Amino acid sequence: MTFLSPYQPQILSLFRIMSGLLVLQHGTTKILSFPAGPMNGVSIASMGGIAGVIELVFGVLLVIGLFSRLSAFILSGLTAVAYFIAHMPQGFFPLLNGGELAALYSFGFLYLASAGPGPWTVDAMRGQG
Repeated sequence: MTFLSPYQPQILSLFRIMSGLLVLQHGTTKILSFPAGPMNGVSIASMGGIAGVIELVFGVLLVIGLFSRLSAFILSGLTAVAYFIAHMPQGFFPLLNGGELAALYSFGFLYLASAGPGPWTVDAMRGQG
């Protein structure tokens, strides 16, 4: 699969954008009640509300590529905490405790914090990439 190697930077940007969009929807459902779901209307003063604000703010920053490494690092920590608070008490195995997505998010965001955002970023357009 070396034919994809020349596109590694662009694929990294796509990974950052899609990861940001996916976590952003968690924030929009909690804070903006869109899309409609069981987490709508969470109080901002609650743990879920605080997580929603973080998902909303840093998800947007990650999607546009502004302060991407910091945003990814914060989201990695948030999703790790979500795993240990919401899923780990239900059992050890992510497959059984419903924590696969939180664990994958955490390591994906940690990778982005380490690897960087790729070339398609607001930071790169500002000459700070």
